[in-house]
Amino acid sequence: QVQLVESGGGLVQPGGSLRLSCTASRFTLDYYAIGWFRQAPGKEREGVSCISSSDIKTYYVDSVKGRFTISRDNAKNTVYLQMNSLKPEDTAVYYCARSPASYCSRVMSYWGKGTLVTVSS
Repeated sequence: QVQLVESGGGLVQPGGSLRLSCTASRFTLDYYAIGWFRQAPGKEREGVSCISSSDIKTYYVDSVKGRFTISRDNAKNTVYLQMNSLKPEDTAVYYCARSPASYCSRVMSYWGKGTLVTVSS
């Protein structure tokens, strides 16, 4: 069964950094686009970033542009989300998800269980 496992969340002060990891198992990450999403308490889930299978295209929601960077290491079957200059409004459960194709899609096939990021002083 396809699995995606997120890690790297935690408590960080405003202005701090975290790196989230999304490790895939039982499928080869190389062929698929991977996205990061987040859901804050009382809010709808939103797309944060996405990277195509070939690294040619990356996407970011406006609120994280210039602060977050998505990358992938196919040899480790892992996608990363480097988050810098974190703000309290970045507090959310972060999920990674697999696109059904090599390009980023609004509809994702598989989801991880999420990792909590809390930005607070």
